[in-house]
Amino acid sequence: MKILIVDDHPLIREALRHVLPGLAADIRLYDASDLESGLALADQHPDLDLALLDLTLPGCSGMNALRTFRSAQPALPIVVLSGFDDTDTVISSLDEGAMGFIPKSSSNEVLLGALRLVLSGGVYVPRQAIAGEYGLGAPRRDDAPRKPQTASDIGLTERQSEVLTLMVQGMPNKEICRELNLAEGTVKVHITAILKALGATNRTQAVVAASRIGLKLGPSGGTQ
Repeated sequence: MKILIVDDHPLIREALRHVLPGLAADIRLYDASDLESGLALADQHPDLDLALLDLTLPGCSGMNALRTFRSAQPALPIVVLSGFDDTDTVISSLDEGAMGFIPKSSSNEVLLGALRLVLSGGVYVPRQAIAGEYGLGAPRRDDAPRKPQTASDIGLTERQSEVLTLMVQGMPNKEICRELNLAEGTVKVHITAILKALGATNRTQAVVAASRIGLKLGPSGGTQ
């Protein structure tokens, strides 16, 4: 397992080097203190399994770091690790294609559980950050991620699971069409079915709903 850490605080990078081996015995960690170095390391190691990205990096502001990294590495799962955990920041990160958002105030247990969820194809969202807006109720005491369900568990087909995976990555309809070689009308039908299955009215709500039920995304989560 290979994970890239992009954070400008040496203490955070060092702390993660001590915690992340809890994910796997053979883990290999790479770290960078700025976006340019992080992108260079991602290019050098195309077999990365995950990237942990701070939103506040030298020379970057707001969502620019995530947007730039997502554009340069569209296939690499990115998890935001941030000192900010307000609703707007969390939702904006999901809209930009992050596969998870972990506040830096999280415990080691929550951090490792969230990363396991993302590595298994799920999406992690801190419940306390979106509970009020999305009606998820009070957060559990430890905010521990749930065991992933499969797309078929909620009635999604394999193709719909693929469409949802690309939606979560922030891909617009036209790019989903090209990626899956589908007509735009067909993609819209799939998205309608996905939103209905998740009880959502838009993409962000769908991502939050997928996180809430611990949905495992990707072709393996669908039906044959």
